[in-house]
Amino acid sequence: NMKQNEPVNGLTGNRKPIHTKILLSAVVAALVMSMCGCGTGSGKDDTANQQENVSVNQDESQSDTSKQDGAAESDASNSDDGAQDSDQASDSTAASAQLSGDPEQTPGGDTASNETQEQNIVPSPPKIKAIAWDDSLKYAEFSKIHTDAPKLYEASGLRRDVVVAVNAGHGTKGGESKKTQCHPDGSAKVTGGSTQKGATSAVSVSSGATMKDGTSEADAVLSLALLVKDRLLEDGFDVLMIRESSDVQLDNIARTVLANNYADCHISLHYDSTDSNKGFFYISVPDVSSYRSMEPVKSHWKEHHALGDAILTSMKDQGVKISGSGHMAIDLTQTSYSTVPSVDLEVGDRATPHGPEDQEVLCEAIVQGLENYWS
Repeated sequence: NMKQNEPVNGLTGNRKPIHTKILLSAVVAALVMSMCGCGTGSGKDDTANQQENVSVNQDESQSDTSKQDGAAESDASNSDDGAQDSDQASDSTAASAQLSGDPEQTPGGDTASNETQEQNIVPSPPKIKAIAWDDSLKYAEFSKIHTDAPKLYEASGLRRDVVVAVNAGHGTKGGESKKTQCHPDGSAKVTGGSTQKGATSAVSVSSGATMKDGTSEADAVLSLALLVKDRLLEDGFDVLMIRESSDVQLDNIARTVLANNYADCHISLHYDSTDSNKGFFYISVPDVSSYRSMEPVKSHWKEHHALGDAILTSMKDQGVKISGSGHMAIDLTQTSYSTVPSVDLEVGDRATPHGPEDQEVLCEAIVQGLENYWS
């Protein structure tokens, strides 16, 4: 196994001829020992070393494998922890989005999420503006009582840009002591009603009827008007609230003039003076040529009818009792001066139940009718 010039017993260099027996014997002995695996670190020792190396390599391999498995488990654990942290962050973000009302922070951003979010948003209070009387407004000169200023409520959030004048009928102290002109042109009334046919003037505001349970009509329609106001604001309508208390110093002409100039339509609320619980109807424009040819009736009576019909339809949809055809033709001060869609709603009579649940149904029908009219 030895080659020339390889190390022998730790010595290196070129061999020189030696002719002594002792040296030759030593060389032979060294060869024998080398062949037996003794003294040079080969043979069994090399085999043991190789086995040790294999064992070490296997241990290192197993250690590496264990490290890899541990790293994988650690990565998986970190990933799970990260996913949980991410889920928690996502939940926190979603909760924050619902509280802040930011649609971009809502998970998924789909319609259902947006609808849920809209339901969770608390609307801010409406802006309120007092509307002062202005003598320069058209037909203002015919009013005799106009010292109060109604409030204009602006809906918060999504708005329709439609203003509804809500007029709770009656409720003006001293209203019966003053009279106003029935028609702008001075002509006589063409039908009877609270004022007889042929009259040219009428009380500026009547006191109204008394319900069979003793409640004044003025109070009964006021509670309904307040319900309608709130529902309209929720639905995105702005509201010109003509009367919000038991007394407002605005006569019928003043109420109509204000609605003409600060609203897009005008509804007045009443209970009829009969006591048969006859049901709902609205006051339509009499089919009398002289009346329908008088301004502003001529330019707007069809709008009045369209608004009344829209609300009549929704009353039927809500199951409200309807009186006859659902409308009755009467020459009113309100429609005689109106330049916007305008209708007197007789929501029942003195015998009609007017508790909170009853008025909730009427309120819903009125608001739905207005939605349909303006859609």
